[in-house]
Amino acid sequence: MIDLYYWPTPNGHKITIALEEMGLEYNVKQVNIGKGDQFNPDFLAFSPNNRMPAIIDHDGPDKKPISVFESGAILLYLAAKTGLLMPADRRGQVQVQEWLMWQMGGFGPMLGQAHHFNFYAPTRIDYAMNRYSDEANRLYGVMDKRLAVSQFIAGDSYSIADIAILPWTRSYKRQNVDIEAYPHVNAWRKKLLRRPAVQAGGAIGADWREDLKEISAENYAKLFGTEKK
Repeated sequence: MIDLYYWPTPNGHKITIALEEMGLEYNVKQVNIGKGDQFNPDFLAFSPNNRMPAIIDHDGPDKKPISVFESGAILLYLAAKTGLLMPADRRGQVQVQEWLMWQMGGFGPMLGQAHHFNFYAPTRIDYAMNRYSDEANRLYGVMDKRLAVSQFIAGDSYSIADIAILPWTRSYKRQNVDIEAYPHVNAWRKKLLRRPAVQAGGAIGADWREDLKEISAENYAKLFGTEKK
């Protein structure tokens, strides 16, 4: 059994989707980032960067529990555990790893900044909004070119790389992205959103969501590291 420490964000959805696709049993443990649960000392003991998701697999290597934090590391761990959503050949594995790192190092962080400055920032900063919106669109362009020649992001097979990227496209409007401008991304996105496991994973905790703009000043500061105005 796997304990998943989770909140319904793009990074959280990566793991619920992967778990559903892999058919693994898991328990969801709420980490309400709007209330600062990520700073709980018990959680920090195995997720020291005060970020969710994180997992504890009670059936880990040598049948002993293991904890894993960082969504990309969790996806790699689950793929290795199950032998699923990762090609068997080394070349295919490298492609998956390349696109997973692309998401972790660029697509997620830049889209997160675009979302933040376009929607959550307490002060409107045109430079920041333009900077991150432009970078978001550049990255969608990179993905569109790739998907013009590849059925899935890392080749002909659906993989953890697709799962890592998809949830970050959920809020494209708040990233100041016109999804219709990227037809190959749009088609890929629609195709993946029809998968039952994607629908099931994306629905986990949907009723927990709250408008983070409406949270208290104290919790806003905990979440964003800045004063709410």
